[in-house]
Amino acid sequence: MSTVVQPCARCGARWAVRGAPMHWCPRCRGVLLSPAPIDAPAARRNYRWVARRPEHRNGRVDTAANASAPTPTPRYTEIPRWGLIDPPPKPVTVPRRRFAWFGARVSSLLLVTALVFAVSALAEAGRYAILLRNRTRLIDPTVLWISDSLVKGSAALALVFGLASAIGLVMWLVDARGAAFAKAGLRDPRRPRALALGCLVPVVNLLWPGVFLTELAQRRDDPRALRAIRIWWSAWVFGGALTVAALIWRTADSLQVKADGVVFTAFTDAFAAAIALLTLWVVRSLDGRDLLGRARTARRWVVGADPVVQVIEPVHPGAGVVADTDAGPVRDAAGDDMSEDRDTDNAVERERQEVSAK
Repeated sequence: MSTVVQPCARCGARWAVRGAPMHWCPRCRGVLLSPAPIDAPAARRNYRWVARRPEHRNGRVDTAANASAPTPTPRYTEIPRWGLIDPPPKPVTVPRRRFAWFGARVSSLLLVTALVFAVSALAEAGRYAILLRNRTRLIDPTVLWISDSLVKGSAALALVFGLASAIGLVMWLVDARGAAFAKAGLRDPRRPRALALGCLVPVVNLLWPGVFLTELAQRRDDPRALRAIRIWWSAWVFGGALTVAALIWRTADSLQVKADGVVFTAFTDAFAAAIALLTLWVVRSLDGRDLLGRARTARRWVVGADPVVQVIEPVHPGAGVVADTDAGPVRDAAGDDMSEDRDTDNAVERERQEVSAK
């Protein structure tokens, strides 16, 4: 079977070449193209295929279709609803939590709480000074009213701001622990309700806040923050014992014991102000800042592997003298004979020894 064919330009039929090439197609009497192999590439052919409409291929031309008026260009009256839709991203709405305002202002609340407790301590100290003066003189009622107002007002404000600071600290603790565990790809195993109960319930809050903060410090891997938590924890437990002692002291009947209770209450308020500042120190330490709120710089110790190099070379005695035990006389670096100078020095030294002996 011949592998050389002649395609017809009209009907597309391929006729095998047997001998001399043909000129007309036996089927449609169309022109036969030049012979070429069946699988010849386009570079080896002297013709190319042209796509035509069906009416041209069948030999009929639809004049009615050609004579029709041109139709308008297709267009869209509105944006198509099909295809790829790329809607704009919706803004992420963070659910608003209760008491989030306190957590965002925990540092300010702690500072105000420390200030209010300090004012309360001064008010108690002023009350004790009035008691001492009242031993020998009468006190003006206006002064007593001012003292009572300061003591009661500062105590009430200290209670309010102390509670607000506690709520703010719980909210901060929930956020800080969540961020620390999320950084490691984990979830905080303690629920916010458990954190709130452990920090706000009396007597129980002497133990659990230290545990929660220690777990957070271990996640942060900061030894300075862990040391601050231990100091704060000890002061917090001692402050709770002072509060219980101050409450018991107020139940005494003796006037002297009550007067001493005023002094003890003043000391308790001052210690509460110090605990508020210690709490602020712990919060900022866990946030990577110091007590003043400045960013803390990391200090790293580097092992010195290079040998110690002396800046000043030590002086070696007799470095300019070159001794030659085999060559006889001793010469200096310039080549001068030093034997005579050495003999003169020895004679002078012997003379000094004789004078000393006499």
